[in-house]
Amino acid sequence: MLSDRLLLTPYRDPLFDGATDPVLVADPTTRSWLLFYTQRRAALAGLGGVEWVHESEIGCARSYDGGETWAYEGVLDDVPTPGLDHPVTKWAPDVVRIGEHWVMFLTLLGGKRSDWSGNAVIAQYTSSDLKRWTFQAYVDLRSDRVIDAAVTLCGDGLYRLWYKDEQRGSRTFSAVTATPSDPRSWQVEGVAIDGRPHEGPKVFTLGGWFWLITDEWRGLAVYRSADGAGGWERQHRDNGLILTGPEEFEGRPVVARHADVVVQGAAAAVVYFTHPAWSGSELADMTSGTDHRRSHIRAAWFTVSPAGHLMPCWESAAQQPHSFGKAGA
Repeated sequence: MLSDRLLLTPYRDPLFDGATDPVLVADPTTRSWLLFYTQRRAALAGLGGVEWVHESEIGCARSYDGGETWAYEGVLDDVPTPGLDHPVTKWAPDVVRIGEHWVMFLTLLGGKRSDWSGNAVIAQYTSSDLKRWTFQAYVDLRSDRVIDAAVTLCGDGLYRLWYKDEQRGSRTFSAVTATPSDPRSWQVEGVAIDGRPHEGPKVFTLGGWFWLITDEWRGLAVYRSADGAGGWERQHRDNGLILTGPEEFEGRPVVARHADVVVQGAAAAVVYFTHPAWSGSELADMTSGTDHRRSHIRAAWFTVSPAGHLMPCWESAAQQPHSFGKAGA
């Protein structure tokens, strides 16, 4: 388990300096934390358009001291991608425990890309040790451009998979099943979160509510539901956004992007990434310099206020603890 402490020292990918889309998993076998993330090729010069965002692998880092230090373990090897053109881009993993196995939902794009074209699918894998992953199937979500999977057991006893459908306005859609170990059992429900375009949904429970956060490229939008099965209500405070300026670059706020959430008792760590040397929103508008492309992963702790809002645990830097808590039993 984690204690209520905040990661202040950012994690940076030592190979390409492009760590994004984090998911943090407690590994009970080794009593450590595993960080999986999209390993963008930010440090590579000479790549045109958004080519540096493509052909990414899934990076892995491990911490035995609760996140104070991380050891890079390379990338996930031998992840099958049957039927896809090479090179294969791997984005935005979600890793959940279902029954006796770990299950990973991974976005895949086949072929060489320098723009946002091409089909994208979500693949489902299973593992017993968080190292070797067996391909199960591509999840049929009735769209040729689906990314950013997030999976949670809801209050109605069913599992839901939330994802961004870029063919349908870049909104969050959901699919549902009673048997998540069977990737062919997912049934599309429809739009879960409408409104302005967004990506990177994540669902968690805290303070008696199901919470859903998305990345609006201006901070993280916050919604809540009684059971996670629907009826999502946007938070009224601060335009429904959190982490709109955890960092600053050239006097402009640098917003939090695509996040994971780790719940610890009455508090939750929102684990997100930023581009610390760039305050824009659209990657296609970024200059060709590699410094703006680099990203790092950070965390901030939140709790539910008496009024039912998702709120920061600490109001000033002087009150903030110093790292992720150590992994426990």
